[in-house]
Amino acid sequence: MNTPRIKSRQCCIHLICVLLLLFLCLSAASAQSQHIAQNSGSSFEIASEPSLLQVFKAAYPTVEFRSVWVTDLSDWRITMTYEGRITTLYWCGSRMLPEDKLDKKEKYDPLLYEYPYEIPDPANYTAEEIQKILRDTSTEVRTASYGTGTFFFDFIYDTRTRGAADSHIIKATFLGKSLNIHEKIRIPLMAVEGEIKRLAQSDPDVSAWVNSLERCDGFNWREIADSGNRSAHALGIAVDILPKGWGQKNLYWQWRRDLAGDNWVKTAISRRWLIPDKVIEIFERHGFVYGGKWEMWDNMHVEYKPELLEYRSLLE
Repeated sequence: MNTPRIKSRQCCIHLICVLLLLFLCLSAASAQSQHIAQNSGSSFEIASEPSLLQVFKAAYPTVEFRSVWVTDLSDWRITMTYEGRITTLYWCGSRMLPEDKLDKKEKYDPLLYEYPYEIPDPANYTAEEIQKILRDTSTEVRTASYGTGTFFFDFIYDTRTRGAADSHIIKATFLGKSLNIHEKIRIPLMAVEGEIKRLAQSDPDVSAWVNSLERCDGFNWREIADSGNRSAHALGIAVDILPKGWGQKNLYWQWRRDLAGDNWVKTAISRRWLIPDKVIEIFERHGFVYGGKWEMWDNMHVEYKPELLEYRSLLE
């Protein structure tokens, strides 16, 4: 008897059986996957998440994000869980839209945009840049756009309706001024106040700025002017800081446009009332962005958008 040859034949048979079993298991798994896809009406497969989702994870660490690639829509479906609430939105290039808005996604602006380190200086604008700003700020364009939408923020802050928003609004004080804000921004706003007060003790310019303030406005259930989009004030995550005699100061691009027409774009930084740079840095350190750095400048305005600061760091 040729024992080595028999053992070799047995090994081959054993290997064939293992491969056949593996093939049958894979076929069964594939059939099950196809069955699930057919029953759900869409073809799903687990995929790596959109790279920029890490920005939102860093900005909102207590929110659970789960991503699934939807092949029929060629996009990620993002399921978020937070404080016992669950919602599903689609990535859409950081627009975060519900499925029934996907056919109009190009009308929405992304939630992530490049928030600058410095205030854009109109002295450096080219003629083409000026024309683009004027075009983007025209009433026709603004009313035709859906803006950034608030679907993501409505979930985070539970502000889909006026009643829901009201249930989260609290009374607070900031630099001695009373205002109403969303409860979620109380801690970061108080941290900003503490740093400003400490800095004012040693910095005469900051101290003078604090003493120049007249009032602070927070929650206001309203839309952005010339737009059908709700303001960050309607979420309770924005604060307007108004100086004494604010009606005679260049605070807001639209107010300046009412006086100067299209020349508002060229309003020199030196002619605008601004929050001091050191104070802006404090706000940004705690997750707030400054409206004075927008091309459509809103110099009295700050809003809690930590994802924009995370995104800026990522770009850097």
